[in-house]
Formats: sequence, structure tokens, C-alpha cells
Amino acid sequence: MEARLDFFGSALGARVLKHLNSANKAVVDSTLPHATQELVKIRASQINGCGFCTDMHTKDAAQAGETAQRLHLVAAWREATVFTDAERAALELAEQGTRVADAAGGVTDEAWADAAGHYDEEQLAALVSLIAVINAYNRVNVLNRQPAGGYRPGQFG
Repeated sequence: MEARLDFFGSALGARVLKHLNSANKAVVDSTLPHATQELVKIRASQINGCGFCTDMHTKDAAQAGETAQRLHLVAAWREATVFTDAERAALELAEQGTRVADAAGGVTDEAWADAAGHYDEEQLAALVSLIAVINAYNRVNVLNRQPAGGYRPGQFG
């Protein structure tokens, strides 16, 4: 399988990705826990069917010390007992924020209140930004049919 185009090698694609990467860096440098960031990226990528991002973020999370059990249970986080209440709130917000087209009302007040009970305003800004950014990355990769499986942790610095 090959990508439809070399988006990463395209001058325009590179400029767009530079801005997405800058937005992502702001989130990475925030006080939102790194493990939570990776869980959110994985879940949104699973929902969007982005194999490239799912591959990348599961490998990055594992290298950062995330357990195989938690990685295997991200897709079934509601039934799993291995996630904290704060992580569960972030995963719910990520799901609802990723599936906005599926819900007439968008993100529920309940999901927002639950997340706000665990994260301060800066962390909530990071979480909202992260959900937006990973969805943008997912769309670029899904549209382009970016192949999955070959990512090496740290490959993009």
C-alpha cells in the first residue's frame, strides 16, 4: 500500500504540517498529563480509522512506559478498570469531540462538566486543542491513505 501523494514532501503539505506540529507542541508542553495526551490521540485515531496515527501513538505511548494492557483496552475504555476517572473524562470528551457530526448537540454539558472536574482551564484548553489537532492529523492521513505499521518511535523528533 502506498500513500496517494507524498503529502510530507509537498511544499504546501509541509507548511500545513509545520503549523499543525506547532499547535501539537503547545499541547505537549502543557500541564495536561502526557499519558492522557497519548490515550486521547489513540482513541480519536481509532474512531477515525487512522491506522498511521494509531500505530504512531501506541508505539510512542509504549516507549514512554504505557502498559500493554492499557493500550489494548483504549477502544473499550468504558468497560476497563485500568483508567483513572480523569483519563475516563478525557476519553469521553475526545469521543464526543471526534464524533461531533454524529450528535446533533455536539459535546454534552455532562461530558464537559466531568472533564472540568478533573482539569484546570489551561489543561482543558490543551485537551480541546489536542482533540482538534489529532482529528486534523487523522483526516490528512485517512484522505491520503497513509500506510500504517512502519512508524518508529521518535521518528518525527
